[in-house]
Amino acid sequence: MKTARQLLAEKPPGAVSIAPTASVYDALKLMAERDIGALVVLEGETLVGILSERDYARKVILLGKSSRELQVSEIMTERVVCVGPETTVEQGMSLMTQKRCRHLPVLEDKRVIGVLSIGDLVKETISEQQLMIAQLESYIMS
Repeated sequence: MKTARQLLAEKPPGAVSIAPTASVYDALKLMAERDIGALVVLEGETLVGILSERDYARKVILLGKSSRELQVSEIMTERVVCVGPETTVEQGMSLMTQKRCRHLPVLEDKRVIGVLSIGDLVKETISEQQLMIAQLESYIMS
């Protein structure tokens, strides 16, 4: 089973981030440009939150607020579920299920080295299952 570090090696390096003082509008624009569903919120190199499309939908649109007037810090999720680089895909999937989250920042020495999405973990799980099926079919045929 692959680790978070191995999965991150297959993705572009780093994590897309934004400052807590940025406008929610600018955050949404950045997510759209990068075609991603969440941004890590950093003060310097310190993780202070995560902002997802879900935060926007529930804390801005449904409350009738303006994304141009709100700062990221006003709607971000502050209690971020994180993993270390040696966390396995299986452990990450289990954590996402328990904590009901869709993005896992990966921290090494308290620094964000990347972000894994539920899609990244599902894709890897399917790949591992397909390999296992192929190996079992080969074994049965021999």
